[in-house]
Amino acid sequence: MKLHPFRALRPAPEHAQAVMSPPYDVVSAAEARAFAEGNPRSFFHVTRPEIDLPDGVDPYGAGVYEAGAAALRRLRDDGTMIVDEAPAVWLYRLTRGDHVQVGFVGCADVDDYAAGRVKKHELTRKKKEDDRTQHILTLGAQAGPVLLACRVSDAIAAARESLTSRPAELRLEAADGVLHELWAVREASALSQLAEAFAPLDAFYIADGHHRAASAERVRDAMVAEGKVDGPWQRFLVVVFPDDQLEIMDYNRVVADLNGLEPDDFLARVFEKFHIGDQGAKAAPSGHHRFGMYLDGAWRQLTARTEIVDDADPIRSLDVAILQDHLLGPILGIGDPRTDPRIDFVGGIRGTDALSARVDAAGQGVAFAMYPTSLAELFAVADAGLIMPPKSTWFEPKLASGLFLNLFE
Repeated sequence: MKLHPFRALRPAPEHAQAVMSPPYDVVSAAEARAFAEGNPRSFFHVTRPEIDLPDGVDPYGAGVYEAGAAALRRLRDDGTMIVDEAPAVWLYRLTRGDHVQVGFVGCADVDDYAAGRVKKHELTRKKKEDDRTQHILTLGAQAGPVLLACRVSDAIAAARESLTSRPAELRLEAADGVLHELWAVREASALSQLAEAFAPLDAFYIADGHHRAASAERVRDAMVAEGKVDGPWQRFLVVVFPDDQLEIMDYNRVVADLNGLEPDDFLARVFEKFHIGDQGAKAAPSGHHRFGMYLDGAWRQLTARTEIVDDADPIRSLDVAILQDHLLGPILGIGDPRTDPRIDFVGGIRGTDALSARVDAAGQGVAFAMYPTSLAELFAVADAGLIMPPKSTWFEPKLASGLFLNLFE
């Protein structure tokens, strides 16, 4: 696989702290507006430009995309954002508590995505693809990286260690306490080392950013249709993390009601497919095919009965599929978890107390604490060309937005 160096549009070091923001898709417009208030350099003015427009504006209107492009021009004109003179690959280290992960920032080939060498595991929605495609075309840049995973090798690990042995070029602490550190790799010998390390890989795997990847292909096709064959749009911005670095957290479920069942009747139905044990105060499940279930003020442990588990099937062996196929769907009536308003999903970063609090506050319903999906499971699904159930993975820490753009110039 190829990870290309690129001339990044990025914040001048003295402005990077003010520019960096959370990803556009993890906050509401109100949260983005509050985050950027009083800070004209916040990258939210580019990625969530509706915050600078009247309330109620259509976030998918042409004026919103134009406002984002205007904000980016202002950041370039006043020197907040600069363009690198020489192409580089960047190493990007994130530290959240005891967890440390190091990835490689560069550009992947759109052709590799189109050919299936950048492998996906999620479906995309046309409306979200349309949004990202229009945003990229109007900006003239890819503003958000696709989070990729790859299988680690000795060569990749060695390059990672050697290239982060010197002090970081940029060191920033985000509002959530996550430390972001960056090293530029511009030297020809070091870039050759990286190219040789990645060359034996036969695939990258999309961990997060399926809509950004799909939009990159649509943007490339649109540019080629206009006769603009060669250019930065033939590649897309990525951060690649080897699989010994990424942490997948649990992605939990809260259902608003018991689908008309009394608690005892509900438990009887659940018992047909799951062993039920008293879990006491322990909410998180201890392993695969186990689930924490919060009902009527108490946590219980569910263990899937062997007859409903097919470990040879990369989809049906997933805990999210087991819960959906044998409990959420047939017992609680959640037919399509992507659209059913009775189910909500809570990232593991919020902790299991958030689950019990939701149920207690509503005075009804049930919550499920999941065991995290593994990267090995994600790889198996993608290698088989299959699609994971919705809301299977939650990655932390999140990449900062605004630190790198792939500019179409």
